[in-house]
Amino acid sequence: MRKKLALLALCGLTALGGAVAPASAEPGERPGGAHGAEEFVVVGHRGASGYRPEHTLASYELAARMGADYIEPDLVTTSDGVLVARHEPEIGGTTDVAERPEFADRKTTKLVDGKPVTGWFAEDFTLAELKTLRAVERIPDLRPHNTVYDGRFEIPTFQEVVDLSRRLSRELGRTIGLYIETKHPTYFAEQDLALEPALVEALTRNGLNRPNAKVYVQSFEVTNLQQLDDRLRVPLVQLVDASGAPYDLVHSGDPRTYDDLLTPAGLTDVARYADGLGPAKDRIIPRDADGNLGEPTSLVDDAHRAGLDVHPWTFRAENQFLPTDLRSSDDPAAWGRVFDEYEAFLATGIDGVFADHPDIAVEAARSHRR
Repeated sequence: MRKKLALLALCGLTALGGAVAPASAEPGERPGGAHGAEEFVVVGHRGASGYRPEHTLASYELAARMGADYIEPDLVTTSDGVLVARHEPEIGGTTDVAERPEFADRKTTKLVDGKPVTGWFAEDFTLAELKTLRAVERIPDLRPHNTVYDGRFEIPTFQEVVDLSRRLSRELGRTIGLYIETKHPTYFAEQDLALEPALVEALTRNGLNRPNAKVYVQSFEVTNLQQLDDRLRVPLVQLVDASGAPYDLVHSGDPRTYDDLLTPAGLTDVARYADGLGPAKDRIIPRDADGNLGEPTSLVDDAHRAGLDVHPWTFRAENQFLPTDLRSSDDPAAWGRVFDEYEAFLATGIDGVFADHPDIAVEAARSHRR
C-alpha cells in the first residue's frame, strides 16, 4: 500500500510538472490516498438518495448535478455473475419484486453475515430477470416525496454506472468519481460468487485500475481489502461500523472488533493496506445519553497521524437521523438543523462526507471554507 501512495504522489507531481497540486486543482487529478492529497470530497451516498430512490441512475445523476465529487454504487451480484448496484443482496425493500407473482417462489431465508434474512436475493436472479424489476423508495415513511418515482427506474449494472459517470464528466466538465463498496464479501464468496474478481476485471477493462483514476473501493470487511491491495491501484477505504466487528474476522475466529481497528496500533495496521477510513459518524462525535451531539473524539487526528483520510457516514437532513438537540420538531421526516451538524463535524478536520442530500453537503463545505 505504501508503494501505492508513492505512485499517487508521483502521478500528481508528474501531471503538474513537478509542482504540488493547488487547492483549486481540477477534481479527479488527484484521486486521494495520503491525507491531504485532494480537497474535501462529497460522496453522493447511494446517489442523491434523499431525493430519488437509492442506487438508480437517476439518483446518481442528480448527485453529480448537485455537486457531488463521487457517486457511491454498492455492489452485489446476479446469478450469472454481473455486478449490479443494490445496498443489500436482499432486494425486497428496494424493488417491486414482492408484487411480481412470477417471482413469488424466489422468496427465501438466508444467513447474511450469520443472521437470518427473509426476502428475495439478487444472486437468485439472472440479470435479465432483475432488469424486469423496478426500484422503489426504501424508507417511504420518511421520504414520501421519493415514492412518486417508484416503478420508474431499473436496477443498474456497475457498467451502466461507469458509463453514466463518464457521460456526466464530459457534460459537467469535471470528473465524477466512483466510490465503490463491495457488499458482504464473505457471504458472496461462500456462494461461489465472489465480488472482487469481477470488480477488478471491470475496473481494469474500463481503464480505471490506475493510480490517478478517480475511484475509491471500500468495505466493512478486512480480508478482501488486504487482498485487493495487491490487485488494485486505486485507494482503498476501511469502513467502520458504530459497533461490532468485521464479519470476515468473526467468521474466521479473529477476536478483533471495530474498536480494535481504531486504536493507534489498529489504525497503523489499517494503513498498511488502506488509504482511508470510513467511520460511522458517531465514532467522531458521539451523542450523549439524551441523544444530543457530544464532544469530538481523537479519531480524526489519530487517523491522520496514521496517514489515513477520514470520510464519515452518513449525513441526512431528516430529524430521524439528527442529534436530539438539532431536530426542528417531533416530526421524524421533517428536516432539522443539518448545517449545524455539518459545521461541528467539519471543525474536526474530516476529509469528506457521505451525504444523502449532496447539495446540502456541498453548501456546508463551501460555507465552512469561507
